[in-house]
Amino acid sequence: MKKTLFIAFCLLIAGVITNAQRYAVIDSKYILEKLPEYKESQTKLDGFSQQWQQEIDNKQAELDKMYKSYDAEQIMLPDDLKKKREDELFNKEKELRDLQKKRFGFEGDLFKKRQELIKPIQDRVYAAIQKLAVDKSFDFILDKSEGITVIFADPKLDRSDDVLRFLGVK
Repeated sequence: MKKTLFIAFCLLIAGVITNAQRYAVIDSKYILEKLPEYKESQTKLDGFSQQWQQEIDNKQAELDKMYKSYDAEQIMLPDDLKKKREDELFNKEKELRDLQKKRFGFEGDLFKKRQELIKPIQDRVYAAIQKLAVDKSFDFILDKSEGITVIFADPKLDRSDDVLRFLGVK
């Protein structure tokens, strides 16, 4: 009986060891920040963002000036002229909101530029991670950067530098 239990226990342990999952941890933010083309693309994206924000700020300053002018003159304006100026102010406000949405809204110009500049680099990193997983027979890889939270990751498991080497970055 003891011998049978011992053999069953050994078979169970062997099965568990055979089916043990191999995993690794990477830090995609760390990887991206080490890629020169990512830094360059991020700088370009920041430049577009600043340029578009300046455009919006200029339109806002123009609108603020129109409001001050209207407030100063509104008492002396006849009703028809007052209505015309209010309509102009309303249209300028709408133009400003539309511009903000066009530049920074969901699927706006900034989103499209990010897709154009950053996404190809992210796709390369993802392909490198997939290749690493296949080559090293990892069952899964965790990303410890933003998004999924890893409370603890043994530094021995971090394969970020392997992905960078695969991408040709030292």
